[in-house]
Parts: sequence; C-alpha cells; structure tokens
Amino acid sequence: MKFTLSWLKDHLETQASLDEIAYALTDLGLEVEEISDPAEKLAGFALGKVVKAEKHPDADKLRVCQVETADGPTQIVCGAPNAREGITVVVAKPGTYVPGIDITIQKGVIRGQESFGMMCSVRELELGEDHDGIIELPSGEVGQSFPDWLAANDPGKVDPVIEIAITPNRPDALGVHGIARDLAARGIGTLKARPVPAVEAKFPCPVSVSIDADTLEQAPVFYGRLIRGVKNGPSPEWMQERLKSVGLRPISFLVDVTNFFTHDVCRPLHVFDADKITGGTLRLHKAAGGETLTGLDEKLYTFEPGMTVISDAEGPESIGGVMGGLRTGCTDETVNVFVEAAYFDPVRTALTGRALKINSDARYRFERGIDPLYTPEGLDAACAMILEIAGGEASEAVTAGAMPDVSRAYKLDVERCQSLVGMEISPETQRGTLRALGFELDAEDMATPPSWRPDILGEADLVEEVARIASLTKLEGRPMARAQAGVPKPILTPQQRREQAARRMLASLGYNECVTYSFVDAKSAERFGGGDAARALENPISADLGHMRPDLLPGLLAAAARNQARGFADLALFEVGPAFSGGEPEEQSTHVTGLLVGQSGPRDPHGARRGIDLYDAKADMEAVLSAVGAPEKAQIFRDTADWFHPGRSGRVGLGPKKTIAVFGELHPRVLEQFGVKGPAVAFTVLPAEVPLPKKSATTRPALILNDLQAVERDFAFVVDSAVEALSLVNAAAGADKALIESVRVFDEFAGPKAEAQMGEGRKSLAITVRLQPVEKTLTEKDIEAVSAKIVEKVKKATGAELRG
Repeated sequence: MKFTLSWLKDHLETQASLDEIAYALTDLGLEVEEISDPAEKLAGFALGKVVKAEKHPDADKLRVCQVETADGPTQIVCGAPNAREGITVVVAKPGTYVPGIDITIQKGVIRGQESFGMMCSVRELELGEDHDGIIELPSGEVGQSFPDWLAANDPGKVDPVIEIAITPNRPDALGVHGIARDLAARGIGTLKARPVPAVEAKFPCPVSVSIDADTLEQAPVFYGRLIRGVKNGPSPEWMQERLKSVGLRPISFLVDVTNFFTHDVCRPLHVFDADKITGGTLRLHKAAGGETLTGLDEKLYTFEPGMTVISDAEGPESIGGVMGGLRTGCTDETVNVFVEAAYFDPVRTALTGRALKINSDARYRFERGIDPLYTPEGLDAACAMILEIAGGEASEAVTAGAMPDVSRAYKLDVERCQSLVGMEISPETQRGTLRALGFELDAEDMATPPSWRPDILGEADLVEEVARIASLTKLEGRPMARAQAGVPKPILTPQQRREQAARRMLASLGYNECVTYSFVDAKSAERFGGGDAARALENPISADLGHMRPDLLPGLLAAAARNQARGFADLALFEVGPAFSGGEPEEQSTHVTGLLVGQSGPRDPHGARRGIDLYDAKADMEAVLSAVGAPEKAQIFRDTADWFHPGRSGRVGLGPKKTIAVFGELHPRVLEQFGVKGPAVAFTVLPAEVPLPKKSATTRPALILNDLQAVERDFAFVVDSAVEALSLVNAAAGADKALIESVRVFDEFAGPKAEAQMGEGRKSLAITVRLQPVEKTLTEKDIEAVSAKIVEKVKKATGAELRG
C-alpha cells in the first residue's frame, strides 16, 4: 500500500515529522517498507539567475551563460533553446548527481569554453517528461534550495511516498483514511471528518439492477446511480499526481475517480458507459460456465460455473469484485455514466481471481473484506466528485439485495490486558483506544467492532488492539512471581507421558527417531489398509501425498529405502505420531512404530552378526509396552494384518478384541514395493489402548519382594502337530491367574521319531509353570491341586494328553 504524506494529511491533522509517522506506522503493525522522498535526491540543486547569455563562438546551438549563484557568478555552457538573460533557473554545481541522466556533474570544457555546472530540465530532475528546455521559475531568490522552493510553490513535486506492508487481516488499512485512523488513535494527530456529500437526484434511474436469489450469499447488495451529461477528460492535476505517486497511470477522469476512491477510502467502484448497457438492466448472477468477457486489460476470460458476474441483456459485462469489461468501459466520448458500488464475498472473489489469474486492486481489497456498510456512502461520495469535476446531473440511486449483517459484540475485560500481554493499561485508556478506532462500547463494556474491521472475532482481539495502539515497545521485563510451595501439579497428560516414555525407551535401545509426513500416496495407503475416499485429501500439497496415512510404516519404509540407497544398510528407526483409521477426528490415534532392517550388528571375527528376526522386534516391543505401563499378562494371537508375514508375526492383546501391539516380519511383497532390502521386522504399540492404572500416583509404587518359596513344575503334553504352542501356554496360564506367575515352553519333540512313538500327526510340547505363593508356602497337596487344574485346562483347550 502506497500513499503520499500530503494525501495522508488530507485525512489526518498532524504536525508530526515524516520520521515520527514512519516509526508510529511500523509500531502499529503497518510496517514501513520504503520511503521515497524526492527532496533528498534534489538536495544538491539550488536556484540561479542568468545575467548574461551569448552565442557560443564555435557552436550554433550552444550558448555561453553567466549565471549568478550562491557562490557568485559562474559560467555555464548550455544547449537549451530557452537559455536567455533574466530567467531564474535550477543549477547543479560540479559534484552534484543528476538522477534523470545518471551523471555526476564535473567541471568541463565544451568547444573551448569552460563550463562550471549545469542548468537542469524537468526530465533531468525526474519531475516530468519535458526536455525541450531548461526549467524557468517564475520567482525565487538566488542560492535558495530548489527543494525548499518546490515545498513552498509546488509541494506535490517533493511529496514523500510511503509504502507499507499490509497483513491479510487489516483490509481497513488498504485505504489512506484507515491508516490515518490508526495514527490518530496513537496520538499522532486528529482524524479529519469524512462527511458524505448529498447528491441531488434530478430524475429516475433508467438502469435497473437485480441479484439472483442463489447469488445473494456471494453478492448480497448492489447500488448504482446514473449521471448524464458528463464531460470526460483528463483528471485534475492533484488527482493525477496522487495516482502517479502510488504507481497508477492516469487514464481519464471517470476511470481515475474509481482508482482514487479505491486507495483513498478502500471503496472499489466501477463505472459503466450507460449508453452501452444493452436492455437498460444489470443483473448480478452466478456464471453457468463457458461465458466469455474481454476485460479492461483487453484479455479474454472464460468463466467457470459459480463465478460472480454482472450482465446486461447481451451477456457478461463485468467480473464481480475483480474487473470490469471492455465493451461497457468509459472512454473520452462517454457522456452518460452508471456508477456501481457493491459488496462481494471475500472467498468467492479470491477463488474467481485466482482461477482467472487476475490481480487487480479491487480483487486485492474485496478478498480481504472491505467495509460493506460504506457501500451507499462510497457511491454518493464518488458521484458528488464526478458532478463537481465532470458536470452533469444525477439520477435516483437504485439498489438490489440487502446490507449484510456484520454486527457482533464482545466483552471488554480490562484485566485481560495484563494477563494476555503483560501491560498495565488503565481501563479508561483501553476504552478510549477502542472508541478512537471506531468501536462502540455500552455501559457494560460490550464492544461492538466497526464494520470495517472483519478481523475482530473475539475478546482477545480487543486486547490486541489496545496493546497495539499503546505500543508493545512499552513492555517491561519483570521477574516471575515466586512459585507456590509444594509440588506443582503435573502438566502432561497420561498419554503424553506414555509417548515420552516410549521415545526414551526406543532411543536407549539404539533407534533413531523419524518425523515423516502424515500423508502418503494412494498405493501405499491401499497397501496398509487405507486409500478410501474418506481419507483422501481434497487439496494435497503434492500428487504423491494425497491420502492420510493409515499406518506409520509407509513413512519409515520410505526412509529406510532412502538410507539404503545411500549406503546405510542396517537401520533401527522409530516414529511416534498419528495414524488415521477413517476421515473423522475421532478416527485418529497415536502409534509408536519401530522398524529394524538388516543385520543385528557390525561384522566381527566371532560370527555374532546375524540377520534380525521377529524376536528382535518382539523384545523391543515388550520393552516399550513395559515403559508405557502395559500389564505383563498380555496374550499373543496369530491373526495379523496382511503386510506382515503370515507365519512370523503376532498380535498382542488383553483378550481377543483388545489389541495393544503388533509385531513381526514384514511381508516380502511390502519390502519389494518400497524398495527395501531385507530382512525387515517391525512393531507397533498403541499407547491409548493400554489401560490406565486404577489408582493414579505421581510416585513409583513400593517395591514388593515375596519371601515365600516359588515352585516350578514341568509338564509334557502330547498334542496334534497343528496345535500352536501359544494356545497351550495361554491355557496353562489361565488355570490359576493368582498363583501362576509365568509359563514358558522349554522343549518340542516333533517329526518322524516323535510320530513313531506317539502316533502319526502328533508331537510333544513341554512347559515349565512357575508358581509364586503370596499368603503361605505351598504344600504338596496345593501343588497337586494346581497341577490338576493345569492339565484339565490344557486338555480342554487343545485336546492334549499328559505324556507318560
């Protein structure tokens, strides 16, 4: 956003210097990016007077002039046709840099005549395009600084241009009046009133306007007024200077007036040549798709369905909120003009501008949210200026739709400035600040934001405005208050503590943590149970990251493949992060996943190096489960996902339906898909599925040491060859959960020799059961009773027979 100092002073009564204004703007959040001060580059130029001018003896087009300067008379050779005796000129002494020709003036000799400087033209000082002769000033004293003369006689030529950066939440600062309001609230000056002149209606408007019912959401209100008998032509000099200062090219008054109001009060407008409006009607509606329009930039645009357009009987004539059409645009021949002011939805405007690749000043403001309530006032202000400068007479205003309701109110809690920002500001100062910014406050401190501040959406925003105007530079560092005695309440949740414990455990086991994207490609998502429409992204950051990940393994496998491609074959990677079982928020859960690839260790002369296997994954998984507080008596089941090897994987559960972890060797097809060279094993722990302890405590439980003798008993069972050892172990462990501490397999007798002794299709499994009494030492009778339960339980579960 660019504006000149004098333009700002049209809205702000102030005696502040340029530096004070620039500092205040940046401190208010309107960061000054650049200040262009023409007076600085003209500082070396001063006024002189030609007291004598004679023809150069050796050149017909040159004149040798005697010029009176602050340093006395000096000789300057000049080729300007208007160089003559008696005129007041602008002199550049030797050593002065001339910006228009990019030259530093030096003492020289021209055709045998010495020249001690230069008399400058308008173009050489970058004050215009005139280069037919040197500058002739109507008045001025010899030796007076040229910037001082301009400041007194033509201040627009030395008007500093200020450029500020506007954040997307401050559309009100896209007009000079909004910037002046912030400065006035800071105390830099007084905001000048912005009266809306009355426009006398002389006749009914011959142009009717309408908005389709399905378009009211994206264009709720549309105002217009026709002015007939205008005389279009160049804009006044002051308006042209203003537009040029902000980088706009003056075109004609009827066009320039819309650009002026866009920058002056952030009110984009559009003017139609009323005689070119077919059918005498303008209709705001959604594009059906496929319609075309040649814009004011003379480019052809094709509309997509849903874009907001303004059409007459012939078709689209303007792109709502973005750009007008060329056919109905104003020219020097325009005598009847229809001035339009409307409010367009920010989101729809941004989507339309982006799709059509149009970056206009109107789009830039509409997509950030202009003041909707200023729509009729902006129309009247523009029409009054047109009537004053271009003449003509105005019709009655026509309107369609209704003004959108932007009213809302939030409670001003004067204590929150201290708690949120750390600044002590008196309640009256806070209220005065908000009123200066246009807020309305009632007796109960309910603050109603002005219609030009769509970014105010809560109580904290009120505090931000107060602190911003007061200046955050006033924050003072203070020591923190003394902490209360005692142990502070834990901040981390149980689940956060579990994730932290899992990270520490895996790091201590030698794993490296990875942080991968929560998105994967469709093929990887399908491989791990996802890829459905519910988890597909509508606007992915790239084509290969189009789905929410159903598991953490795709990211870890991709990381392993990249590492192997760079020569790192043996890897231990883990990640703690979210996985998604569906598209709803509650279908997200935290996984702790580890991946082991390659060999168990470096090569050595003892042959200890081996390929990793599922027992490595099982051991690390059990360490993580222990770290997160999982019960020791979990069961292992064989039903696992198809990305694991079907015979070398397991599911850990607290019953058939309560899964807390999975582990195993990854399927060869998975490794092939991701380009990973095996062997590779993995595990996943689900911390949220591990039950929390019934009693929560911040300290470790007391160490319980049992002084009663433990007893171990061995059992050998004959079972069918298809019976899994796990089934037998689980059955034995369930015989007496209070007394049986552990069950483990220590022998398996299978194969032809076993079948010769026990029968075809049979094998022997031997287990050790450890009994740990708690209340009393076990007697032989107690042991026999438990043994009988074990045999009975195993027989019932597996059909086993006790081996003789």
